[in-house]
Amino acid sequence: MSSLKSLIATGTKLWLDSIEPTLVQKNRALGASGATSNPIIISDILKSGHFDSDIKKFIAEGHNDEAVAWAMTDKLVSEAQSVFLPVWEQTHCNDGWVSFELDPLLEDKACPLSIAERSAKYVELGKKYAAGQKNRMIKVPATPAGLGALEELAAAGITLNVTLIFSQDQYLAAREAVWKGAQRRPGGLATFKSVYSIFVSRVDVYTLAHVANLIPGAQGQVGIVNAKRIWKMNEEFWAAKNLPLKQEMIFASTGVKDPKADPTIYVAAFAGSDIETNPPGTNDAVEASGKTFTRQIEHMPSAEVQADIDAKVDMKKLEATLMSEGLDKFADPFKKLLALIGTKRGELS
Repeated sequence: MSSLKSLIATGTKLWLDSIEPTLVQKNRALGASGATSNPIIISDILKSGHFDSDIKKFIAEGHNDEAVAWAMTDKLVSEAQSVFLPVWEQTHCNDGWVSFELDPLLEDKACPLSIAERSAKYVELGKKYAAGQKNRMIKVPATPAGLGALEELAAAGITLNVTLIFSQDQYLAAREAVWKGAQRRPGGLATFKSVYSIFVSRVDVYTLAHVANLIPGAQGQVGIVNAKRIWKMNEEFWAAKNLPLKQEMIFASTGVKDPKADPTIYVAAFAGSDIETNPPGTNDAVEASGKTFTRQIEHMPSAEVQADIDAKVDMKKLEATLMSEGLDKFADPFKKLLALIGTKRGELS
């Protein structure tokens, strides 16, 4: 059994953090059962030149740069959806999803809209891009504006991926809003599905820079401890609801940032349950590792390590810092995508 297949055999759903068509096909063959997208991924795909004819067509139809960006995102996500649709059908909506991220410019520091106006815009866009779709998840950030949109989106029957979660507080606010809305779904709860993307490696990058006094055994473990605690909260809450579909955590940001680090450390830590969205390079490293993975999701570091983390890591400060950085990483790539399309407009016209 290959390393990725052994990971899947533990109970992990393997999703690809890309919708590049050849990578989707490659990783589907390796066992990936879903995918996610964002503006960085779309930019990297369009830089290749393989879709210049599509861009040229949209430009000829009178689309401005932003409309071209969304038309291409819609097209690429739809193509990935078609690859994973059989999984969605076989699992009766429990897997086989592809995430579509809503407008990151709603979180740009220069956005003139109020929080309430941004929330309303998320609802409008979520309904627009979910309409008529089977296995498309709408991705909304766990920001004040994003959180403010979740109840109405869930009530509209839209399947949600709440992203940019770093803390228990964010997770709890997101879960409460989604569940409140889900109970008003027009079709009931038979096809209700939600996922909550907890970011992992960015937490350890933060503690390395800002909490340098952690004991050696704790440094590099904060992201894992944080995510596993939230996973346990999620398991316990939904277990009491007896829903047909599993409401899951996505373990995101699973690629290591230190090139000298074991590239499988996060993948191995969360083996056994829910979803891992791995970058293509991480999946390649896992497959090349030759490792056989076993269920580790319930296994925590020692009591000493956990106590050190609890004593020294201010989670409020961590959340505030990572959210600020995360919003820059959220909005800036879309601005670069628009600039790329502007450049291509000049080259292709």
